[in-house]
This record gives sequence, C-alpha cells and structure tokens, in this order.
Amino acid sequence: MVTAAANLRSAPRLRVPSRTITEPVTVCIPARNECRRLPALIEDLTGQRGVEDLWVLVFDDASTDDTAAIAEAAVAGDPRFTVVRSSDEPPPGWVGKPAACHRAREHAEALHPDRGGLLVFLDADVRLQPGALAAACSALRDTGAGLVCPWPFQESVSIAEIAVQPLLAWSWAASLPVRLANRSLRPSMAVACGQFMVFDSAAYHRVGGHGAVVNSLTEDLDIARLLRRRGVSTHVVAAGGVATCRMYEDARALRSGYDRWLWTAFGSRWGAVTALGMAGSAYLLPPAALAVGRGRVRRWGAVGYLAAVTSRLCARALERGASPTATDVAGAMGHPFSVTATAALTVSSHLAHHRGRTSWKGRALS
Repeated sequence: MVTAAANLRSAPRLRVPSRTITEPVTVCIPARNECRRLPALIEDLTGQRGVEDLWVLVFDDASTDDTAAIAEAAVAGDPRFTVVRSSDEPPPGWVGKPAACHRAREHAEALHPDRGGLLVFLDADVRLQPGALAAACSALRDTGAGLVCPWPFQESVSIAEIAVQPLLAWSWAASLPVRLANRSLRPSMAVACGQFMVFDSAAYHRVGGHGAVVNSLTEDLDIARLLRRRGVSTHVVAAGGVATCRMYEDARALRSGYDRWLWTAFGSRWGAVTALGMAGSAYLLPPAALAVGRGRVRRWGAVGYLAAVTSRLCARALERGASPTATDVAGAMGHPFSVTATAALTVSSHLAHHRGRTSWKGRALS
C-alpha cells in the first residue's frame, strides 16, 4: 500500500509538451488480423500534433482478414503512411509479435535508410490523444533514456477485464518505487509495455532491436532488460491521460491472451507455485479472517484487506491519470476474486504450454 501511494504521488506522467518535436519520428505498427481496430489508430495518428516529421509504417503480418486493404483505405493516400503487406510466417523459433516488429523495422530501414531520430512501436488496439506522440518523444529526450514505455490506461468493460486487467499496472505500481526503478540500470527493476514503446534509434540498433528477442513471448520486458544490461536506461511513464488500450473484449479472448505467456511469468512451475502461495497468503487470508474471524483476528483481516484495496485503487488512479471511478472501486473491493482469477489463469497457461496447445491469432506457440 505504501509503495502504491508513493507512486501515485511521485511517479512520472506523460505530459504534452509546449514545443514541437523536430526530429524524425518513425512509427511501426505490427498488425495481424486487426481490420476492426486498426482504422481508429490510423485516425488518431493522422491527428497527432507537435510532431513535425512523422512517418508511419503499417506492417500487415500475414493477416487472414482484410487488414492491409482496410489500412490502405484508412490511410486514404496520406504520404506520411506506408502499408506493407507480408505473407511470410515467422521462421521456426521466432514468435509472431517480435518477429513482426523486427520485419517492420527492416522494411522501414529499406525505405528510409538514413532516417534515424526516434522509433515508436504501437499496437493496433492503442488509442491516442492528439498530443500523445509528442509527449512520448519529449519524455524520451528529457530523460535521456534509450527507451520510454508510456503505459496506456488499460480499459476494462466486461467482468473478466475488470477483475484481471488492472492487475497489470498494480503488479509494478504496488511493488516497485517507479522513480528509483527508472534511475536504476538493474534489469530486474525494468518495467515495459509493448503496446507503446519509444526508442532512441541508435540505442535500439546498438542492442540488436527486436531481432535480439525474436524468440521471446515477453519481448517488451526482454528488450528493456537487454538495454539495461548494455548500460542504457529505460523508463516507464504513466500515460493514462493521453493513451488507452483495450486488449481483450471478452473472457475467452482474455484467457487466450494470458495462456500465451503467463506460464513464463515466474520462471518455472515451482516459481509459480511459490508466487501464488505468497499471493494467497497476502490477499486471500485477510478477507477470509475478516469474514469469519473474531476479535483480533478479524481486525487483522480488516487491516490486510483494506491495505490491498487501497493499493489497488492507488495503482488504478495512477494508471488512469484521474480519480478512480465507481467501477474501479468495485474492482478493488473484489481484489481477492482478482487474485483467484489470476491464479486460475496461471494454472491454465502452464497446462496449455505443457500440452502444446498455446497459440495466438492462429499461430502455435509451443
């Protein structure tokens, strides 16, 4: 609770700058089967302000729908946009997302070999306010970092999303002093979000870019750790005021998304067992003591439960960039259910991986 409250007060937030970004800004969008969500992002990018030299490459990653055609229609001939169609599947051992990012950057370099400047990767489900890109690029240069990850507000609509999605930001906001983590080069203190990543182009190339992590299911975190091991700082910045993302639209999509990578989260099965046991002790025993205990046990349970709820609300307010809503409060009150749901997702992910059934967007991952 103390860490989350401290971060709410002091963690950096993305601010729209008053100055114009004059450096070249290249945006790469890896898109596979994103015909429904991609047009909204393209519209957001056409409305960006404060970036003088913007070029966007949309990379259609062997989509089985009309992603490329829809993207070209949304671009409507804007010379700042290029749509590249690819029918190539990732080579053996390569994971789809980092492979698509790597190939998108290769195409960008082939088309503009001397462009340099800043390199941005955006997922198709991200939504941007008009000053978001300028704010992110300004944050990179102001901090002197090689990578800035603006953390979009994770929109949650369905019950499954409300239960699980806020835990993504809570996992670091409640456990890691963000300002200290941003100043550190410790790989273990890196926080990253692959939905929105802004690189110094030279630093990105120096470590091999996504080509160095093409076999990773958590390429965002792995590339941030790689940068830190090479002496390049990485920063996470709360961006809820200017960027949002809705990753999943129902419980089935959410489960599939977490099945894809959650088995990697704790290093091993025993690591997962240990982490889930600790989470159960910290976040399930107190509400149980509050519900059925007496006297001192019940008071202890109340303190533990309210501390968890408070940390969840602080993290959500930091992520949102505004006061928590009634939905946020309801989600925080149901924190024990969220922990239980995440434990179930972790077990599901391990089972799917063990059985060789892990897949994402029609591609087998294990």
